[in-house]
Amino acid sequence: MKTKHLKYIIPLGIGAIILVLFSLCYYNFTVRNAVKQNTLLYIPTGSNYEDVIDSLKSKDILHSISFFERAATLLSYDDRIKSGRYEIKEGATYRGVIEMLRRGGQIPVRLTFNNIRTLDQLAGKITANIELDSISMLNALKSDTIQSMYHFDSTTFISMFLPNTYEVYWNTTAESLIERMNREYNKFWNDERVAKLDSIGMTKIEAITLASIVYEETKMGDELSTVAGVYVNRLNIGMPLQADPTVKFAVGDFTLKRILNIHLSVESPYNTYKYRGLPPGPVCMPSIKAIDGVLDYKRHKYLYFCAAPDFSGYHKFASNLSEHNRNAREYHRKLNSLKIYK
Repeated sequence: MKTKHLKYIIPLGIGAIILVLFSLCYYNFTVRNAVKQNTLLYIPTGSNYEDVIDSLKSKDILHSISFFERAATLLSYDDRIKSGRYEIKEGATYRGVIEMLRRGGQIPVRLTFNNIRTLDQLAGKITANIELDSISMLNALKSDTIQSMYHFDSTTFISMFLPNTYEVYWNTTAESLIERMNREYNKFWNDERVAKLDSIGMTKIEAITLASIVYEETKMGDELSTVAGVYVNRLNIGMPLQADPTVKFAVGDFTLKRILNIHLSVESPYNTYKYRGLPPGPVCMPSIKAIDGVLDYKRHKYLYFCAAPDFSGYHKFASNLSEHNRNAREYHRKLNSLKIYK
């Protein structure tokens, strides 16, 4: 009789033990608080499972690394490592953390760039907060193959990058980031802006090139379209642009406060005192307001402008040379009084 009962008791006991073990595992992996505090976990490209475990150990954010490893094995995470920047939140479960890592549920970083003059500067700005190193980024930016793929060249490629704040993934590649910037560029040039381009008879690159000069001349938002109008007037009558920012670009010294005759004599297609028309490409990355200032340039009769002697950032405008020369003398007297000679 006892033997007969044992036939049922033993399997039931084993089943109960299994149920208890399963319940413990379920609780530990799915319910139990795994994370001690909020943190960011960076998993570099090419990392393996051991690298992830080492990183978690060094941060000491898990209540039990052994529970994490058991759950990782059960959920097959140990062979599904995905690089990225992950936000690990306090109170998350082991299962929750592993499923996020396994699906690559990383959070983006905010990428902001502006006030850029060269591709070298752009590479450094882009890579400041992402995994990609600046040399790899710069090599991609200066690649003839990549530039031509998007219908630019070495002098115009910077015009594809519009200053703004973008969300990108920490482990993005140079190629994918450039492709993203091209999408943003195409989105910027909507039907309304393209229609304005057609009405002023410029190409996108020409408008951005002129905007780069305007942006270097003034940072005053309410003056951008007026300055743009001066340069459009000069272009329309075949007058040299005589834009100081292009000379600074040609010389390679953006700190110049005064443009002297020695600077005006430099041989460069960017020297708009020597060569008529627009330079080959932008002299900086203009703001979006500056580009729109060109597209909506003010129709007026001004051909000249000079920095206001109060150093407010604004300018005095003139429609003839004699008036402009008076404004210029006033400004230079102020520079001399402050002993600013270069």
